[in-house]
Amino acid sequence: MITKNELAERITETELEKIPEKEEVYEKHIFLDDNKVLIVGYDREESFCEEDPQEECGITYFWYWELRDSENWEIIGENKEKDYTFCIDSEKDVWTDDSDYSGEGSLSLTQMCTWSDQSHIEDIAEDIASEVMEWLE
Repeated sequence: MITKNELAERITETELEKIPEKEEVYEKHIFLDDNKVLIVGYDREESFCEEDPQEECGITYFWYWELRDSENWEIIGENKEKDYTFCIDSEKDVWTDDSDYSGEGSLSLTQMCTWSDQSHIEDIAEDIASEVMEWLE
């Protein structure tokens, strides 16, 4: 069985892939023992865009994860509570695991986008792994 640290490492190292059917959804699919797959992804929560396209735009995303049976796709556990969010400053920018927008933007944009330690997957990987380990018991 996988350990919590190994799972956190796999969550951090697995590449995000765009889900073709959904406009702004990116996911990591991590296959585990016993026909289980952990899906960690993010989706658009809301947009703080001005009507003028020249004005600032801030978009908030939320992280979610779910553990599924890889054979029948039945949900074993899921967390879509929107506890972990991040914000980017433009619809043109695509978020990746290496992105860092915390220093960009003007004061008003910074006020629109509340930055937190929860914006990078490595910041929340241990929390995700802890919850998933409970589901695996």
